[in-house]
Amino acid sequence: MMVGEWQENGTYVMGEILVNTHVPFENFANLTTWLSFACIIAWYCVSRIGWKRTVGLESYRMALLQLMLLGFAVICLYEVLWSFTVLNAEITSQMVIDGTTPDIDRLIVDYPDPDRPWNLIFATKIWLVGFIISAHAFYLSKKPRKSQDELVPED
Repeated sequence: MMVGEWQENGTYVMGEILVNTHVPFENFANLTTWLSFACIIAWYCVSRIGWKRTVGLESYRMALLQLMLLGFAVICLYEVLWSFTVLNAEITSQMVIDGTTPDIDRLIVDYPDPDRPWNLIFATKIWLVGFIISAHAFYLSKKPRKSQDELVPED
């Protein structure tokens, strides 16, 4: 569907198919919601399974990792706030101009590329998931960890 739109018009809306497809039945939950839940649950599983691999990191590598995670969290928070602000502005402007409530699932923003605009619901949810994951990873990296010796079971 997205490829056909690109070949026909030279443009497509990122995330539009995920927002407009409802599973398991109409008006229940769209695929973007399911994707968001799946990403958060997958991150929780990865963090529970792979935490032992981070115990052996040297302090400078952990500091670089924490700096990277903090940067990701700040960028994702900015994008969530920006997308949500633009979404609210689009809704308000259409209500003031037309006096009607817009279909929020169809609102898009022509940023960063006019040929590939993003659906605002999709952008807000995906950036929120990115913020939650990177903030949780930063929290886990700052949390006191067990040493390598404590991981070896005693006989």
